[in-house]
Amino acid sequence: MYPGQHARTTPDKAAQIMAGTGEVTTYRELDEAANRLALLLYDGGLREGDHICILAENHRRYYEVFWAAMTSGLYFTTINRYLSPEEAAYVVNDSGSTALITTQAMANTASQMLDLIPDCRHKLMMDGAVDGFESYEDAVAPMSSEPLSRLPKGEVMLYSSGTTGRPKGIKRPLTGVEVHDASLSGIGMLEHHLLGMDENSVYLSPAPLYHSAPLMYSAGVHELGGTLVIMDRFDAERFLAYVEQYSVTDTQMVPTMFIRLLKLPEEVRNRYDLSSLKMAVHAAAPCPVPVKEQMIEWWGPIIQEYYAATEGNGLCFIGAEDWLEHKGSVGKAMMGVPHICDDEGRELGTGEPGVVYFEQETPTFEYHDDPEKTRESRHPQHDNWSTVGDVGYLDADGYLYLTDRATFMIISGGVNIYPQEIEACFALHPQVADVAVFGLPDHEMGEYVHAVVQLEEGIEPSDELAEELRAFARQNLAGFKVPRVVDFRAEFPRLPTGKLYKKPLREEYLARQQ
Repeated sequence: MYPGQHARTTPDKAAQIMAGTGEVTTYRELDEAANRLALLLYDGGLREGDHICILAENHRRYYEVFWAAMTSGLYFTTINRYLSPEEAAYVVNDSGSTALITTQAMANTASQMLDLIPDCRHKLMMDGAVDGFESYEDAVAPMSSEPLSRLPKGEVMLYSSGTTGRPKGIKRPLTGVEVHDASLSGIGMLEHHLLGMDENSVYLSPAPLYHSAPLMYSAGVHELGGTLVIMDRFDAERFLAYVEQYSVTDTQMVPTMFIRLLKLPEEVRNRYDLSSLKMAVHAAAPCPVPVKEQMIEWWGPIIQEYYAATEGNGLCFIGAEDWLEHKGSVGKAMMGVPHICDDEGRELGTGEPGVVYFEQETPTFEYHDDPEKTRESRHPQHDNWSTVGDVGYLDADGYLYLTDRATFMIISGGVNIYPQEIEACFALHPQVADVAVFGLPDHEMGEYVHAVVQLEEGIEPSDELAEELRAFARQNLAGFKVPRVVDFRAEFPRLPTGKLYKKPLREEYLARQQ
């Protein structure tokens, strides 16, 4: 289903609530607002297959823009709100977007983009417009709230993080099916069958909506007819307070959020009533085993995990009880057949780490206007096997374990070292807020292990602390995995999603060695 159907059956039900302010948008209000924007874009010349972009914080109108695109056959692209004007303009231009919708909060970035996006004809700004932008509210106000005569389903075209180069637009073909077609099965059905969510779910989204998982899982709540509660940004104690305040039943998180919750003082953790919470699913990065053990001990066996990528080429899933029997696994495949291969594409045996491919009947995606990157994602011999560059292995029971991204694997003295394991160890130290581990050149060993640490607020870096962290790692890791060097920095290139952006950081250190 889509919000228009719920607008007819439960028009006054809360489709979404902004957690910080308590502002409610009903299903009738959401549907009518999406219809007005869809008509405005149609009158502006946009047709099926055209593209629009949104550059916004977690805004109360985010989903009226999303559903306007999804009900008029448009491609919808989110822009990471932390990008520079040049980086954001690249996404607009590369996607071929003819409309950019942004907010007053993003006015500084948006204004600097104007000269860089000459082919983007329609530029709208919410909450007050600046030069070069039309007021969003004024533009949609005179439009009819009735739906378009035809409602072809649109598609998201999201961009990968760009950790290994320019971000890549991930494009899927439009089906031409209308959004009310009974044969259409969206992410809401996946949430229902896999996670038990339904129209009674109250789902708390604590992450940035520009990211694929929060965007799509929150949209799935609207498909089911549940209530979406949106945080403006993640804060550990506020998260707990909102679960109690809104009687939240379901949420999606990333391991970094778990770690921040666990670092709260015991009296803070016990202050809030979390009894309404039935399910917490996590993804985006494998969770350190001790962290997940502690979360299950605290919240009970309600913590689920899935492994997937924006490319949608495969899906693994594991429940809490199953995970306790296969600690560290991201589960068994539920979509696509996994294959573990070496660099030449040869399939590897049980327990041997290699590149993770998923086999589908036909290729499920391509990278927009980048046939070379599309080709690189495919297996050398099987075009219907694709990878996003993750490294992992399968156990004898078919459970997948991830070790790292292929691009960040360290080879030291001929031994493969996976930074992810080291980062998971460091993250458990009480004085560590964030950590990135990568390899740097070494004339004898090929590469050595280098760690860069961001400390918790109020902790001062020192040589003594660096040695303390190395000793902490030595207690939990083999000696060859312990970083030779531990550096500190105040700001870290990790977005609120918890995803590391290590490539520019590593390049900075490489440049120092030249």
